[in-house]
Order: sequence, then structure tokens, then C-alpha cells
Amino acid sequence: MHKEIGDRINELRTAKNMTLKDLSEKVELSPSFLSQAERGLTSITINTLKKIAAALDVDMSFFFDVNKPNKPLIRRSYNQEVLRIDESKFIYFDLGNNLENRTFDPMIATILPGKTGEQDIPLGHPGEEFIYVLEGVFTIVLDGVEHEMYPGDSIHFSSKTPHDWMNRTGSLVKILIVSSPSLF
Repeated sequence: MHKEIGDRINELRTAKNMTLKDLSEKVELSPSFLSQAERGLTSITINTLKKIAAALDVDMSFFFDVNKPNKPLIRRSYNQEVLRIDESKFIYFDLGNNLENRTFDPMIATILPGKTGEQDIPLGHPGEEFIYVLEGVFTIVLDGVEHEMYPGDSIHFSSKTPHDWMNRTGSLVKILIVSSPSLF
């Protein structure tokens, strides 16, 4: 998926006669990071993709294949689709289908041991998030306050609140995430 998104960023950027430097100044990211993203060598967070979409004057859906065949109404456990893999520490599985005009995204995230944070600086974004811990000890930082959560614990918060999450243990952490608005 990284390569496909990177290809679309590159195609649109070059079609708009923008250099990597031009785009980097608009999104406040280094040209080398953007080059790696365009080549599919690094992952891009949702917030970064939002900035790139805004700088290129397109909707985020431009970067995703919206013409996927309809997924079945019931998603079987053996048919889970990997939505995104970030930095080899976060693996996101899409639990939804191609429901037209969906308003939220249901996902399962597996966080590999030793992940200290999803991003360098906790960020906020529009919408809300619900997280339910399925397995392991999950650590979330909300507005600078760190909370440990255990299997069966849940949290529901405004995504505008600066947040980050991590796995400081030596075991896998699995969480169910429902976020809105839908980005996929």
C-alpha cells in the first residue's frame, strides 16, 4: 500500500509542476522524507497524508483505490485485510467493508513489542476514537497524561486531544479501534 500511495503523491505533485522542495515547504516535512514516501520506503501517518492532500488540493480519498470490489457483508476472521503497516511496529487490519458514505473506520491494530510511540509529537485531528484493549498492556498518552490499559479496558475520546500510543512490554498488544470520520 505504501508504494501505491507514494506513486499517487508523485504523479499528482509532478502534474502540478511542484518539486519535492515546493511540497516539503507546504507540508513542513523534509524533501528526503517525501522522496522516501513517494518511493514507498517509509510509512505515512494519516495526519501527514492529510497535510499532503491539502497541499496538493485533493481529498484524501485520491490516494486510495476507491474502485475496490465490494467486500462481503460479514468479514470472516481468516479474511482480515492488512490496511497499513507502520515502521514495522504497527499492523492495522481493516474490519469494515465498502459501505458507501461510511462515517467511521473499524480496525484492529497489533503493536509489536518495544514500540515507544506512534509519532514523535502527540497530535490531534478532527473526529473521535474508541479503543478497546484485546490483548496485552496498552499505553496511551492523552494531552500529556499517560494511562496504562489492560484487556477489557476501553477509552472513547475526542481525536482533537493530542494523543499517542505505545507498547512498552515484551509482548504483543492488540486493540480494537473505531475512529471517525472515515478516512478509507
